[in-house]
Amino acid sequence: LMGFTTRSRTGIFAQRAAPVQVNYLGYPATMGAKYMDYIFADGTIIPEADRAEYTEKIAYLPTYQPNDPTRAVAEKKFNREEFGLPPAGFVFCCFNNHYKITPCVFASWMRILKQTGDSVLWLSDGNPAVRASLGQEAARHGISADRLIFARRLPSLEEHLARYRLADLFIDTSPYNAHTTASDALWAGLPVLTLMGSTFAGRVAASVLSAAGIPELVAATVAQYEELATGFAQNPPALAELKSKLARNRAKSPLFDIDRYRRHIEAAYTTMWERQQRGEAPATFSVTEMS
Repeated sequence: LMGFTTRSRTGIFAQRAAPVQVNYLGYPATMGAKYMDYIFADGTIIPEADRAEYTEKIAYLPTYQPNDPTRAVAEKKFNREEFGLPPAGFVFCCFNNHYKITPCVFASWMRILKQTGDSVLWLSDGNPAVRASLGQEAARHGISADRLIFARRLPSLEEHLARYRLADLFIDTSPYNAHTTASDALWAGLPVLTLMGSTFAGRVAASVLSAAGIPELVAATVAQYEELATGFAQNPPALAELKSKLARNRAKSPLFDIDRYRRHIEAAYTTMWERQQRGEAPATFSVTEMS
């Protein structure tokens, strides 16, 4: 699940602990290792033209990311003032990890704020050095540091999900997208705007949005990303319709249909195992859609 990350034990896989070994979910890239037979993806995350970049064979699922549709969202009604947000105006939100905020994406955000004068950007909290650095960078772009609001940690996931309702639009990072954070926002009812990247890590949010039934929030270029962000900020009816569409789709979209996902991934496991039992080498394959 976690690939080449802290406390991972890849040596177990190098010793061939299992006859079929799969790179999945926690490490959004190829392992580049002969001991990993497959990697799970969908057609958005690994397009056909990119297959050669992966040492693993691709096990294509109709949708990539699993989600728990039983997660509770707190009933508590927060107000903006509790989090230092202005009572009026547009709230852009990005609760991604700070290491995903590159100079390029931050500059894009500052251009968006400049074009939407009554807006703020709501970020996850960080240590004082992070807050100071981002504030200084905002000022360098001609944006007051006061327009960056930092969200403190809350005692429960349920409350964290509930406060997403205070925001108007989640604006994603690139080249490393929101992954779980994107589906959290969507589950809470907050639309996510992303920029399609060229790598696995930069295409997950596009996959998530397609599975949620709102692929129109996937921008192909930085210019389109900024145009969509400012457009929604300046067109409340369009944003309201988008949120309504997300609410309608939530209960029935593939993104949150975990039983459908179970059938697909179990079919993939069966295909892998049957090939191994027949003495066949791993090969790229696709699981067909199951109702």
